Amino acid sequence: MNAVVLAILIMVTLSLARVSVVFALIIASLAGGLLAGMPIDAILDAFNDGLGNGATIALSYAVLGAFAVALSRSGITELLADRAIRGLHLDDRPDSYRWVAFTLLGALLAAAVSSQNLIPVHIAFIPVLVPPLLKLMNHLDLDRRVVACVITFGITAPYMLLPVGFGSIFLNDILLSNLNESGAELGLTVTRQMVPMAMVIPIGGMALGLAVAVLFSYRKPRRYEDRDLAHGDETPAEAARHLATWQKVVVGVALASTVAVQLLTGSMVIGGLFGFALLSVSGVFRWHEQNDIFTEGMRMMALVGFIMISAAGFAGVMQATGEVQGLVTGSAELIGDNKGLAALIMLLVGLFITMGIGSSFSTVPIIASLYVPLALGYGFSPMATIALVGTAAALGDAGSPASDSTLGPTAGLNADGQHDHIWDSVVPTFLHYNIPLIAFGWMAAMIL
Repeated sequence: MNAVVLAILIMVTLSLARVSVVFALIIASLAGGLLAGMPIDAILDAFNDGLGNGATIALSYAVLGAFAVALSRSGITELLADRAIRGLHLDDRPDSYRWVAFTLLGALLAAAVSSQNLIPVHIAFIPVLVPPLLKLMNHLDLDRRVVACVITFGITAPYMLLPVGFGSIFLNDILLSNLNESGAELGLTVTRQMVPMAMVIPIGGMALGLAVAVLFSYRKPRRYEDRDLAHGDETPAEAARHLATWQKVVVGVALASTVAVQLLTGSMVIGGLFGFALLSVSGVFRWHEQNDIFTEGMRMMALVGFIMISAAGFAGVMQATGEVQGLVTGSAELIGDNKGLAALIMLLVGLFITMGIGSSFSTVPIIASLYVPLALGYGFSPMATIALVGTAAALGDAGSPASDSTLGPTAGLNADGQHDHIWDSVVPTFLHYNIPLIAFGWMAAMIL
């Protein structure tokens, strides 16, 4: 068996068995490396070399978690949630509460889409925006699995379709350039206009999956407990009672400044620290509490951070095995002359590769160099080749235990400890997005 396939199967199996994802990633790295014939010290070196690639994003999440806990401790989130609950009469179970839930989901979807294309902060908005909304979601009996599906769609589909923000980076700087580079000697020429058009059908599959998740799969109410995110001398509810008007203004400025500083510096760490510093000097919580609040926020995001760091190490081992090309070559030998089977196998192999590496942005150069000659050899058109490579690279970005597309929603929804990463984020997004992506990606390859 191919080492990459074995490693992915071990990681997924252990994760589904509720083994810690960090432990699953380490075990899968060792198993994949050993099967590839790597000595144990080479495996550990590759794993350790890859760890640094996840350290920055892990630290960023820890700092943003501290900022989110500071917001909760200020009482502003409790104040806003209570006003929304009273204003919408949610405790009285009004007939319109389902429409309130749909409106909230629409707002989260808009925020997620904006984070990729309009205000490119990627997943940094989740630890700040989602935890304050948990109490409101609880009173709506909103199933957090559907929220995870909505956010994951909003942070993956836009960059695969819209050439703005992160979409410009993925579609033009990465996908387009690698397709032309890999196909230069084979006569393949791809233009900027062709790339989004080729991705319309695969993204249509994701949109269908989103509709199924919202309207059918997770429509039934699901009950959660109201839990405070922060603990200190006062509860958030007590802090909300004496929150002065000028302090509310400072909280608003802190929120805006966090986004602005991140965009100006390109650093989520600096943005989160700046926002936390403003809250510290505003007096919304006592000065001696700031260290405990900061520590509590970092602890809240610790699991997500360690998974991100371990995932980077796992990807390092998978690339060091050199078995990605062997996986593609071995698959090609099984296809024969069947064009439809060729498209399906390429998409399935792309799923395994992306779930191992954890990022579609990092997968495109690998996929393109192997798939372009293969696709052209089977007679696929340039548009079909774009759809195959783009879809194969994006598969697994949603639905992977190690992807920031699933770790991001978990970081926000599990702030109060009531959302399981594997069964409430990974499994729902895999079922509703990866399966339709394979089906509609195959359809695009055969039609275009």
